[in-house]
Amino acid sequence: MILGLFSISYAGLWGQHRLDLEPFLAKAAALGYAAVMLAGKRPHLAPWDVNDEQLERLRAALAQHGLACAAVAAYTDFSAAGAAEVPWVEMQIHYVEQLAGLGAALGARLVRVFTAYERHDSSHAACWRTVVQALRECANRCAAHGVTVAVQNHHDLAVHTEALLDLLAEIDRPNVRLAFDAWSPALRGEDPYAAGRRAAPLMAMTTNADYVRQPRYRYCPHAVNYERLLPDLVQAVPFGEGFIDYPAFFAGLREGGFDGLANYEMCSPLRGGGSLAQLDRCAAAYVAWMQAQGLASPRQTSPPHSSPG
Repeated sequence: MILGLFSISYAGLWGQHRLDLEPFLAKAAALGYAAVMLAGKRPHLAPWDVNDEQLERLRAALAQHGLACAAVAAYTDFSAAGAAEVPWVEMQIHYVEQLAGLGAALGARLVRVFTAYERHDSSHAACWRTVVQALRECANRCAAHGVTVAVQNHHDLAVHTEALLDLLAEIDRPNVRLAFDAWSPALRGEDPYAAGRRAAPLMAMTTNADYVRQPRYRYCPHAVNYERLLPDLVQAVPFGEGFIDYPAFFAGLREGGFDGLANYEMCSPLRGGGSLAQLDRCAAAYVAWMQAQGLASPRQTSPPHSSPG
């Protein structure tokens, strides 16, 4: 598999050390990654901030460090939350299209997107229709840039594997694939091998992180006891130290035919803090784990791909 590092890991958004994009690219190469996924928002690849001169510098930095820009990541929620007269969905479609153009200029062929969060003021069926229509339009517009839309199993709508596959079938566009991750099925109790095996033929990429569960309690003075609170707190830890069965997940992916882009991300507070040294240790640990499992070769540089759908 092609190992990618997600720039959000060094964006400083959860108390972590922050790197701008060019220092991040140097860091990714030094840590042994062959590719990167760039976050499509500040402080990284925000479309409203990037000009031609900056694009040229990024292209030069990618070439200098022998890196592929494999994907850019959009941050979408197509639930259309907010005032009805505001064109929230249309604005997000335009945002995704802009990222597709920026990504293509950097050599990327994937734009990662999310679906939608559930809303109490709208039915599931209405939200589903909105997401299907929005992702069809995103796909049509991204196709003009030679870019595939990769739908991640992150937001509420279609987060279960079977629902996600139903969503993909209804969108029915050749350039809409899955960005399928293990941590979501693991947290929700799906079997990681079965979920990975089922999704693999339709995947464009996966993004990986590991976590531990920390049970929560609230003290009740009247009972001189503690009340169990749900859900558990989940905290990021170095890869291979958490509860997610990644050997089973990757076995499912391989048996399903996926051999593409496997990103690493640090997108929540890390156990041990967010110093630059801690970020580097965790990012390096992912490369070492993937190589030890026989899932990646050192500095493998062939272009990311996915199996035929």
